[in-house]
Amino acid sequence: MDAAAELIADRGVAASSDDLFRSPPFLEAEGVTHTLKVDSRERSALVPVIVRELAGTQRLDAVSPYGYPGGLVSGSGPAPVAAALDWSATGLVSIFGRERLAGSPWLAGAKQRSHVCVHDPAAPRRVRARLAEQIRANRRAGWSVEVRAGPESSAADRDAFALAYEQTMHGVGAAPRYFFGRDYLDAVLAFEASWLLVARRGADPGAAAIAGRSDGLLHYFLGGTVDSARDASPFKNVVAAMLDLADQLSLPLNLGGGIEPGDGLERFKRGFANDRLAFATQEVVCDPAEYERLSAGRTSDGFFPAYRAPTSG
Repeated sequence: MDAAAELIADRGVAASSDDLFRSPPFLEAEGVTHTLKVDSRERSALVPVIVRELAGTQRLDAVSPYGYPGGLVSGSGPAPVAAALDWSATGLVSIFGRERLAGSPWLAGAKQRSHVCVHDPAAPRRVRARLAEQIRANRRAGWSVEVRAGPESSAADRDAFALAYEQTMHGVGAAPRYFFGRDYLDAVLAFEASWLLVARRGADPGAAAIAGRSDGLLHYFLGGTVDSARDASPFKNVVAAMLDLADQLSLPLNLGGGIEPGDGLERFKRGFANDRLAFATQEVVCDPAEYERLSAGRTSDGFFPAYRAPTSG
């Protein structure tokens, strides 16, 4: 093989950049442990990963941090296919990696999982008429949105966000993975190109969101609405303010997608979007024999890696 992969135990430092999803504060908050280096002909990729032990074995697997981290790619050669790489030096059984929304993938053959909704400032703004009227009604009712750079946001602003986000996650029955502590939120907001948006009516916060710049896009990262403001839904005003911020920065805004394609959350986001982008992931089996042994008797229903598929009961 003329291509190989290795793990560098540097907490993702080699793969860090001035993009949110590979920034040092974000990689630290996500618990990134290593950089995966993938070298092929005339090309190199550095990918931040979280290396995990496989219980009952002396083997490892890896997963990328949350969001759209992808990898730092240099060189002009084509992306290699996983089967062309020598993975033996990594000791990994498998890797699940999230790709960037724009830019070169770190491996060929990424699996397209869904599309995300995008507001492109270069095209006419498209906001569904009903949403636009609700936003105007909220403004008449006294709701306004403050936008501050993340590092300059106050403790009160962060408290407002934490409340809105936590109550929203409880309301939708989110998995524990999606409940982030204050240390995590503070780390993300330490990133210089992050923003905290808070909707208030008088002194009362009603909704909030975090946005950040990464790989040439502004990304809506996390957000929510407090229970007491759910009927007014001032989060619509927060989204409108994110569109304004994207216009000011001349960056496309990634609003994300739904939990499932075509669900209510995705339909809501489509109401603000004038474009879309594909979201893809890498599902790499580094050691086929060990992967098959660990997955024997498991029903994955498409979950990757199969040996980590949730079990019923």
